[in-house]
Amino acid sequence: MLFSLKELVQWLGFATFELFLHLLALLVFSMLVALKVDLFQVSWWLVFIPLFTADGLSTYFTAIVSIRLYQENEKRLAVLRLLWVLTVLSLKLVCEVLLCQKLAEQERASDLWFGLIVSPLFILLQLLMIRACRVN
Repeated sequence: MLFSLKELVQWLGFATFELFLHLLALLVFSMLVALKVDLFQVSWWLVFIPLFTADGLSTYFTAIVSIRLYQENEKRLAVLRLLWVLTVLSLKLVCEVLLCQKLAEQERASDLWFGLIVSPLFILLQLLMIRACRVN
């Protein structure tokens, strides 16, 4: 079952522009991973730049939207949207940074294990389940 765009926007709390931004970053990231594995020897930190950039632009966009909502006397909605999106983006960013660090230190013995790396995603999935139940 595929979700409609309206359902995705409602459940994830992101605007359509932000969803497009993250999908575009994921596409560029996927191409960079393929190029790194097959052709080029670049740092993993450079490969992850599209994801970090999308997180930064999404945070900036969210700040602008929250400020505008606050000015239009939608204070509760502005604060809730800001807190929700910043929580989602911070959990996503922690997972990305830990994964990048694990891949960059792959040659050396790393203390990071993949359960620790994806634990922010598990927290995010639990928050999304709670939000999905509250929306409906």
